[in-house]
This record gives sequence, C-alpha cells and structure tokens, in this order.
Amino acid sequence: MHIEDIALKQYRNYQDIHLTFDDKVNVIIGENAQGKTNLMEAIYVLAFSKSHRTPRDKELIMWDAEYAKIRGSVYKRKRKFPMEIVVSTKGKKAKLNHLEQKRLSDYIGALNVVMFAPEDLNLVKGSPQVRRRFIDMEIGQIQPAYIYHLGQYQKILKQRNHLLKDYQRKQNMDPTMLQVLTEQLIEHAATIVQRRFKFLHLLRQWAKPIHEGISRQLENLEIAYDASLDVSEDMDLSKMVKVFQDKFAEVERREIERGTTLVGPHRDDLIFYVNGKDVQTYGSQGQQRTTALSLKLAEIELIHNEVGEYPILLLDDVLSELDDFRQSHLLHTIQGKVQTFVSTTSVDGIEHETLEQADIFYVDQGHVTKEK
Repeated sequence: MHIEDIALKQYRNYQDIHLTFDDKVNVIIGENAQGKTNLMEAIYVLAFSKSHRTPRDKELIMWDAEYAKIRGSVYKRKRKFPMEIVVSTKGKKAKLNHLEQKRLSDYIGALNVVMFAPEDLNLVKGSPQVRRRFIDMEIGQIQPAYIYHLGQYQKILKQRNHLLKDYQRKQNMDPTMLQVLTEQLIEHAATIVQRRFKFLHLLRQWAKPIHEGISRQLENLEIAYDASLDVSEDMDLSKMVKVFQDKFAEVERREIERGTTLVGPHRDDLIFYVNGKDVQTYGSQGQQRTTALSLKLAEIELIHNEVGEYPILLLDDVLSELDDFRQSHLLHTIQGKVQTFVSTTSVDGIEHETLEQADIFYVDQGHVTKEK
C-alpha cells in the first residue's frame, strides 16, 4: 500500500500543490512553521477525514478561503483509486473512487496510516483521553463498523448527559426517556468495549516481542484494559450487556446528583506495565518512550496482519526525539517494507541507509521543491 501522489488546494498554508512520492521513503525537510507538519497532517486527514491536531475542521482551510481540498491516488491490493476530502464552511465531503461516501465507516479504512509524532510520546504519560483516542482510531482502521458504534455512542451520551443535567436542576423529569437512552447507550457501549478487548489481545501479541527487542530482552511489556465497570475479555456480548445494565441501575441516583454519565467506554483507560510496574507512574522517560515506540511498531504489524498490506507510516518530527538506538531500531524495522514519510528540520546526525535512499522534499513557506 502506498500513496502515489497528493494534491492540496487552499489547505492550511498550501495554495495549490501537487506532489508525487517514492513508494519507500520520503523525507520532508524545512524549518519550523513552514508547512512540514501540515503536509503530514494532510495525508492523515485523507485517511481519517479529520485531523490529529485539531477537532475544528475550519482550521484546515487557508485564511480567507471558502474550502480546502485534499486529493490523493492510493495503490492498494494491486489497484489504484482516488480519495478526496473537501472541507468547507458548510461541512465536509469524502469521496472514494469518485463516489461521495455518506457514512465515514464506508470511507475510513481505505487508506491505512500510522502516525508517530512527538505528542505520541505522551501516549503513556498523557491523559486517558489520549489513550482512548489511540485505540479508537486504530480499531476504526481495521474495523470500520466500529466508527459507527463509536459515533452513535457519543451522540447518545451527549443526549443522556443533557437529560441528566436537567434532572440535576429538577427540570424535565422524564424517567422513560432516561431509560430509553440508557438502553441505547448500553447497546453500543458493550460492542465498543468488546471490540477494544479483542484489539488489545492482538496488540499485545505484537507489542510484547517488539518491546523485548528494543529493550535488549531486559523488559517485559503488558497492556491492561482499565474498564469503568467489572467486565472482562472472556465475556460474550449478552453477559457484558447484563453487567452494564446492572451497573447503570446501581449508579443512576449518583448520575442524577452529578448530572453526568459515570460509567462506560468514555471513562475507560489503558495501563502499561513494564516488568510488572505501571510505567506511567513508575517508569523512566526512556521506558515510557520505548513503550510508545513499541506500540507504534506493533500497530504497523497488526494492520499488516489484519489487512494484508503494510500501512503508510508518518514520522512527524519524531526522529530527533529518539536516541540513536531507538532511532536505528525504528528505521531498521520499516526498511524496504513500509512507505514512510519523515518530516525533520535536518537529517544531519541521522545516519541510516533507509534515509540515504529516500526522495527529499524541501518546504519553505508553503512551497515544496523536490531534490533532483
């Protein structure tokens, strides 16, 4: 799988550009605030229909423009097809093979991308929201139907929280409506949690040996799902639904008092253990970074195993954040098998044959030139 070319129109600081890429490694060089990350972000948006940097789509549109467009040609499973995202002040349109997709679950997954940026080093030590986003985005790539359940869950959760807030203020007391929303929420919540458990089971299989390799066999990585209620990996869906029903009945009064939904996948977290210790609390910065790198490399192998092809890897200003050993391990792992985009202010000090064979692009104030 690889992107053959990309065209940006009125996207961030790019007025109108068209670039063709090597199917192995592409290095994007430029000073800060020139547009390197914008170019990496555009590839991410083409895959996921939304940015990893902002929830506000209008920020993707060039100042004083009415819309932004990203178009790319993707080669996957021995065929080439176009993908297109148009973001305007009126909304967003996603096209796959020239056909507009009404549901994101029909669009996401056509192009598989793994992003590794400096903020991903916060995957371990950051907030639970960061880890939930990580797991949701990756499951969505290999199981697009998950995006549907997640979207429905978030929509119903918002309605339920609004109703609970009214209850808290003693307004619009409607127990039937609360019961209906709770039942709908549980239906999607149980599916989401069950699919998260299955994904983590796969992720562990890849992350554990990768982590051992990076740590020179000195560390053992374990990943646990920290649920907000008493569910487990071996439960079938009906048993999980029953646990949710019992828990919601138990906490209903507290939820009304607080005006919010207290349990569910929006409250869950991941815990990473290195040699039996919670690496977020007790791990060194080196251990936290090794864990984050192991997860990203495991993602690549997991997607390859599930989809049958390697995803595209975006390394956005992250190589300079890794020491020489982790840097070399990362570049050696991807060498020759993953189309990779590397953004950096300079390749000085990064000595690896992977980069020596790369296509080089220079970015300066929204203009891109390719090294001959």
